[in-house]
Amino acid sequence: MDGAAVVDDLETRELRYFVAVAEELHFGRAAHRLGIAQPPLSRAIRQLERRLGVQLLDRDRRGVALTGAGGVLLHEARAALDAVAAAAHRTRRAEDLRRPLVLVTKAGASHELLRRLLAAAADTGAAPVEVVLCEVGEQARFLRSGRADVALMHRPVDDLAGFDTEDLCTEGQVALLPSGHPLAARPRLTLADVSDVPGLPIARWPRLDGTYPDGPGPEVRTQSQLAHLVALGKTLLVIPASSRAWQWPDHVAVPVIDAPAITTVLARPAGHHSPALTALTRAAAGLRGAPPAAPAP
Repeated sequence: MDGAAVVDDLETRELRYFVAVAEELHFGRAAHRLGIAQPPLSRAIRQLERRLGVQLLDRDRRGVALTGAGGVLLHEARAALDAVAAAAHRTRRAEDLRRPLVLVTKAGASHELLRRLLAAAADTGAAPVEVVLCEVGEQARFLRSGRADVALMHRPVDDLAGFDTEDLCTEGQVALLPSGHPLAARPRLTLADVSDVPGLPIARWPRLDGTYPDGPGPEVRTQSQLAHLVALGKTLLVIPASSRAWQWPDHVAVPVIDAPAITTVLARPAGHHSPALTALTRAAAGLRGAPPAAPAP
């Protein structure tokens, strides 16, 4: 059997099985997540490795780890499964001409800009917009899987590969600090000031592959986790200035003058156009360059 035939024979079931094991790095947890027994899952992964002619996972007494080939397949399998899901979502929704556009955005990010966008869309008679809130880095998966039509995303921190984008605004960043910390009294900071603060390490967000960068800071996945840890004096972070919309009274935001600028964009899957998307994009273009409002310190 040649390589093309092997690829043609790959099934979405096999890819789902492999992604579950690759993300959990534990066959028992992956089997529980999939709702199947562990032995057939192990057999399916071994069969997949034989058919592809590569080792996807290293297995030893300490656990399971991805090989280089496994890392490639994880990336490609996620994209393939997203594409299949997107085809189903978009096909089902194509019949409903009255459905709202689904816009996904990080909870707490670009709040004032989003408010202006929704108001501009309503003023121009664009289709209704349903807002879905997600955590950091999840917008790309919503778009690629077809669960959302459009997203507010941020360059250079978000994954914009394969999307058409409309730049809306560019802003600086601030350090979000516990109110009682000495750095909170400063009028401005630099990245050097916040990079190695004793007892106050920078929080670590997961990378696109789900792993965390090395460092002493706490691993966080949600804004609520982060808000609690900052208020408790356990961490700090550097965020776009407009994201201060969700800061607590126990937080203080201080401008970081040499942090990279962040550009908020309206993103949609490349090549996907509809009258509703076009109308929303035109409404967004009218906001281009408008400064993103942020609450007073």
